[in-house]
Amino acid sequence: MLSLRTITRSIPRTFSRSIATSALRPALPKLALQQSWKQAIKPTYAAFSTSSIFKAPSSEVDIELLAKLEDELKHEKSSEIPEFEEQLEAIEETIKHGEWQVKDVAGDQEVILTKKFGTENIRVSFTVADIQNISEQEDFDDASLTDELDFQNQSRGQDAEASAEEDIEQPEPSFPARVTITVEKPNNGALLIQTVVQDGVFQIEEVSHFAKAELAQSLTAEKDWARQSLYAGPPFENLDEDLQGLWDRYLEDRGLNAEFANMVPDYISVKEQKEYLRWLETVKNFIGA
Repeated sequence: MLSLRTITRSIPRTFSRSIATSALRPALPKLALQQSWKQAIKPTYAAFSTSSIFKAPSSEVDIELLAKLEDELKHEKSSEIPEFEEQLEAIEETIKHGEWQVKDVAGDQEVILTKKFGTENIRVSFTVADIQNISEQEDFDDASLTDELDFQNQSRGQDAEASAEEDIEQPEPSFPARVTITVEKPNNGALLIQTVVQDGVFQIEEVSHFAKAELAQSLTAEKDWARQSLYAGPPFENLDEDLQGLWDRYLEDRGLNAEFANMVPDYISVKEQKEYLRWLETVKNFIGA
């Protein structure tokens, strides 16, 4: 059975317009008929009223698109709960244990976590865009495939049941996510630590110091430009191994440990799913309006 919205949209615009025009046109008095020759020389204007808004009928593709969006939305809502329940619990526990304050705005890609550590202000940010990065994901898939083939070759000749148990124990690798960390001290500027997290490990790429703390965050294009002109420090892998290890401990001491590193990809996955549902809802409402 056709819905009320479908029946309404199937009415031709010309039929609606003729009814509205006849309703708006007043009956001509006798005096107007007697002075029709005066009417002829006056400019005429189309009848217009702000009291009525005519809606163009939806096309067939609009109706199909709306139905598909509704189906996709129902499917995602029905399948998201069991998939993300465990992740949500782990995320909440990590945030609570680390005493982090979270800024997660619906519609924004970036997530920001902040906390106090003594006199330091620590700010951590990451974005859901990393889960959509095709080039990184392709590299990650290729590496995963290579590891799987190596594992299969090593398992040849072993008992089938033992091999199956090893497959089950094999943890699912996470995708790489870029995490930006700033550590600010009063009147001492800030450190900017660029990292990538994957499989519970912070991989530090660069450590920079800025005398002006606001440059570390570069919230504006002007600050970002000013920061690019400054020396950012050496490539992290060129540092002495002992020094690299101390930087890892420096992050761990501030709650940026394996637990936090495991949380980031989970948070991104949950956030991306929420934003996808929100996108489906808003686009569906727009098409159906």
